[in-house]
Amino acid sequence: MNGFVVIDKPVGLTSHDVVNRVRRILGTRRVGHTGTLDPFATGVLPVAVNEGTKAIPFLDEGQKVYEALLRLGVKTDTLDMTGRVLHEADGTQVSRDRLEAVVADFTGEISQMPPMFSAIKQDGQPLYKLARKGQEVERQARQVQIYSLEIVSVDLPLVALRVVCSRGTYVRSLADDMGAALGCGAALQELRRTASGPFTIAASMTLDELQEAAQEGRTEAVCRTPYAVLGHLMDIPLTDAGVVKVRHGRAPELDETGIAAWPACAAPLTVRLSQGQELVAVAELSSLDGEGVRIALKRVFC
Repeated sequence: MNGFVVIDKPVGLTSHDVVNRVRRILGTRRVGHTGTLDPFATGVLPVAVNEGTKAIPFLDEGQKVYEALLRLGVKTDTLDMTGRVLHEADGTQVSRDRLEAVVADFTGEISQMPPMFSAIKQDGQPLYKLARKGQEVERQARQVQIYSLEIVSVDLPLVALRVVCSRGTYVRSLADDMGAALGCGAALQELRRTASGPFTIAASMTLDELQEAAQEGRTEAVCRTPYAVLGHLMDIPLTDAGVVKVRHGRAPELDETGIAAWPACAAPLTVRLSQGQELVAVAELSSLDGEGVRIALKRVFC
């Protein structure tokens, strides 16, 4: 099995726990996940297996989709309901108009402070380890993009939101910041990721379902190939001669491809080199000052 499985992560497991379970189910050590999910969060966790791990650096997971449930009237140290309560207030008096105004304020490009309970490292140590010791360190705010923020339902003090955001967005921080803007505080009660780039909840499976597929010899059927998940890259098909050359670590000539001319590339262009919808390599094309195109192989696949 070479490629990706999309696991619907259950509540309570870390992303590393899921990787260990997949290793045991599939009987291979070459397994890695993309896009960490907090233990209390559920949903889409893409897991790369064997040759799929080589494709991770080239994925386009720039857009994430979440279903978030906020509890108004509470502030915690972890910014979610698993943490220690720092402050409580009445979260049942917020009007729909006020909610919609705050939602509008937090749509678009916003500045966000990463939470202390996060995997960001400070001097080589994850912040959450410092936070567990009661330490708080200075962090740098970052710009993130909230493409869409939709109120799904309101049953105060609970507010359900659908969030479409850029990679690197902390929905826990978003909940906390919105609570501050509302004046009553808010913490994240539930979080479910429904999409991460090309990986969606509709194409996901539970760990038990993966176990069943492995026992029945159906793992290839539930696997998304490296060629498929890198569909955002321009595809350049290779001839048999081109495949042989690339397998030996050499860039193909134009006549060893299925295209008539190299694409124009004012800036470096990352492409797929393939044959028969099988990924052979990922390469980078760059212009040689009007004197042709330079091809650099970035990763060759089996």
